[in-house]
Amino acid sequence: MARRSGSQTREAIRGAATRLFTERGYAHTSVRDIASLAETDPALVIRHFGSKELLFLDTMHLSIDDEPLLDVPLAELGTRFVEVLLDSDSRSRAIYLAMVQGSGNPQIAARLRDTHENSFVRPLRARMSGADAEERARSAAALVGGLLYALWVVGDQSLAEDRSGLVERYGALLQQLLTP
Repeated sequence: MARRSGSQTREAIRGAATRLFTERGYAHTSVRDIASLAETDPALVIRHFGSKELLFLDTMHLSIDDEPLLDVPLAELGTRFVEVLLDSDSRSRAIYLAMVQGSGNPQIAARLRDTHENSFVRPLRARMSGADAEERARSAAALVGGLLYALWVVGDQSLAEDRSGLVERYGALLQQLLTP
């Protein structure tokens, strides 16, 4: 095998870590596993990233792409948001699950809180008005978090059997919080 540059090794480690963290989760992925898949030495994983935790934080990013939601009037956002959420790709689901599984680690829990705040609560809050907008945005985040938990962590397939009914019901609940 030809010798790789430091940046090539770093990218190989990053790719291997992304794959393993999304497939196995944080707890079931070791530095040795990552190094083996990247075809490098475990010491290089630590040299390049500092620790397994820092590598996880470097590779696992979850954001709710609200670009398709920017053009939706606030009065229609509840239903549209649930539709976008249900159409999320498997990579988003895998990253969410890896972050939830790793949330016992303080650094990963902090990333999860940051993602919750900056990717969900703040963008919603910015579109809302009223003295209680902050509380409603946080309640909306909790409602959506509960849906993600039921679908992606618990795997409640019966909840998702009637997609249009789920969009209608959850969209209405979310809309009540957004525009009471």
